[in-house]
Amino acid sequence: MDLSESARAVFAVLAAAGSATRPQLASLAGLSKPTVSSAVAELESARLAAHSGTASGGTGRSAAVYGLGPAAGAVLAVDLGPALTRVRGCALDGTLLAQATGTREEAADVVREALVALPADAPLRTVVVAVGDVTAPEKEGAGVRPATAKAGPVFDAMAVALPPGVPVHLENNVNCAALAELHEGAARGRRTFGYLRIGVGIGLGIVVGGEVLRGANGAAGELARLPYPWDDGREPRHEALEEYIGARSLLRRAAEAWPDEDGPCPRTAEQLFALAGEGRPAARAVIGRHATDVGRLAAAVTAVLDPGLIVLGGSTGADPQVLAGVQAELARLSWPTEVVSSTVGDLGTVVGAARLAVSRGVQTVTEAAGAKH
Repeated sequence: MDLSESARAVFAVLAAAGSATRPQLASLAGLSKPTVSSAVAELESARLAAHSGTASGGTGRSAAVYGLGPAAGAVLAVDLGPALTRVRGCALDGTLLAQATGTREEAADVVREALVALPADAPLRTVVVAVGDVTAPEKEGAGVRPATAKAGPVFDAMAVALPPGVPVHLENNVNCAALAELHEGAARGRRTFGYLRIGVGIGLGIVVGGEVLRGANGAAGELARLPYPWDDGREPRHEALEEYIGARSLLRRAAEAWPDEDGPCPRTAEQLFALAGEGRPAARAVIGRHATDVGRLAAAVTAVLDPGLIVLGGSTGADPQVLAGVQAELARLSWPTEVVSSTVGDLGTVVGAARLAVSRGVQTVTEAAGAKH
């Protein structure tokens, strides 16, 4: 594949638009109509673009509409979640081509299922894997795997299902979910915000100027590393804040406070929130305390970032019963900051990973074409 600079520019624009006429491509790419016509001819010859229909113009004339061709390929996004593995395969214009879900232990089989569902003639351009881990900056020749041992074994088992030679990129799962909120969720139209995930673990996705802030070590937003507790006579412990505010401690506090007359103590966070929704006083009290704790963590985030908006996500953080308490505690401790619940839900991580994979895939095509030109 050997493409001119203008053909590469038009390909990137066409991938972002999904479909467009040549005049529209000229406007979007900032190129002349003759240059775009030549670029489209190049892309058609390489099967990277294809005629997909016609559109009527204001003068009554019809114009050819172009979309991506079969050689443009596809990408894969993998969310290695704490319980489930979710996979999405997409075309480079973002069109969903395949999806599969299974347990964490079934990661390799879930990836294979999605790969089989992709068009046979679509080359796989790149894979993005979202992990609940710090992702070290990628170094050429250093190999690709999570920076710590949290996701390592599952990642290694999953990686054997991937075709050889396909670029694999790691991204923190909270950062992926923040991207989903930015483009498709509660933060749409906001270029600076914090995505605060509270569940079994805790984490923060930081978006500044429309870009995810990753930090020098890929560890920006690792709230579990905040020193805790700060108290006379007690030393901060490794990831003690996550232990305190995570779902396991929420259930432990519920067990300690649960009255016998309320029946069996809930064994899962979902059961606890359901009972609180029914008005059970003990459950409501535990959830109220949890909301206050999350509000204090949000106040710490606001003190450092002043993001203007905090989106609450995660298995407990996104529950509507938490929102009011977080808002109240943050208002008590900090300056005015909008707080809303996530609207992308459990799919946020794989949706954000897919968006990142599409961007990487387009970059792979255009860089490969430019390197050979």
